[in-house]
Amino acid sequence: MFIATLIASDHLNTGQLSEARDRMAATGAVVEQPIWLDEAIAVDLPFAGDVGAVRAALEGALAGVDVVVQAAADREKRLLIADMDSTMIPVECIDELADYAGIKPQIAEVTERAMRGELDFAAALDARVALLKGLAEGAIDQCLAERVTLMPGAAALIRTMRARGAYTVLVSGGFTRFAEPVAAQIGFDRAIANQLLIEDGALTGAVAKPIVDSATKEATLRAVAGERGIPLSQTLAVGDGANDLPMIRAAGLGVAYHAKPVVAAAAAARVEHGDLTALLYAQGISRRDWIID
Repeated sequence: MFIATLIASDHLNTGQLSEARDRMAATGAVVEQPIWLDEAIAVDLPFAGDVGAVRAALEGALAGVDVVVQAAADREKRLLIADMDSTMIPVECIDELADYAGIKPQIAEVTERAMRGELDFAAALDARVALLKGLAEGAIDQCLAERVTLMPGAAALIRTMRARGAYTVLVSGGFTRFAEPVAAQIGFDRAIANQLLIEDGALTGAVAKPIVDSATKEATLRAVAGERGIPLSQTLAVGDGANDLPMIRAAGLGVAYHAKPVVAAAAAARVEHGDLTALLYAQGISRRDWIID
C-alpha cells in the first residue's frame, strides 16, 4: 500500500482533492477514501498502484499544493539529517558574512553556482573563504545576530520528531560558528559543520580539513543509522543544494526543500510551497501532535 499526501500552503479545496483522485485513477491506481490530517490543509490518499506514475500525475498539477508519494510502511522516520543554509535558515551564511567584508555579490554568485552543482563544492568553499581573509572575528557573531533567523516550521519539525523518539542531526557545508547555535536553538541532537580558522581575532582565509561536503552528509546518514540500528527506510534527509543530493538519494525519504532545479528533479519528494512542517504531514503527523513553543 502507498500514500499520496497533499499539503496545501493555504487551503486545499474539494475541487483539488477530486482532481487529484481523478489523476491518480487515470494511472490505473485504486484510490481509497481520503484521510484528513488537517481539514482543508493536508490529506492522505491511500492507494495501490504505480508510485512513479502517481507522483508524475500529481506533482505540479495542483496550485499551491505539495505532494509526497511514498510507501505506507516505515512512513514515520526515526532519523533526520538536515542541511542548514536555505533549509533550516533562510540565508546562506557565507554570503551574509561576505556582506560584512563588502564582497557579498562576488561571493553569492559562486555560492549559487556551487549549489546548482556547476562547481566543485570543496574548491568553491576554499575560494570563497580565502576572500574573507582578514575579516574581524566579531563579524561572525554580528552576522549571526543580525542576519540569521529560523526557517518557518524548523523548530516544530525537529522538536516534534525528537519528542516521538527520532534522532536529528544538522550537517552543514557552512560553519560551526553558525551551525552550533542554530542547532541548539532549533533543538537538534547534534551539529556537524566546517570550522573557520581564526588567528589574532581575524579570519585566516581557510577552513579546517577535511571539508564537510556532500560525501560527509551521506556518510553521516549511513553511519548514524548504523550506530542506532535504524534501517535506511526509516530515515529522512532534507536539503536544497547539489551537495545535499547524495544524502537525499540515500535516505528512505529524501526531500528537496525549495531547492535548486537539479535537486528538485532528483529527489523522491519536493516541497515547493509549504514550510518545513510539510515534513511532519509527510510522516502522517497531524498539527494537534506537533510540539510548538
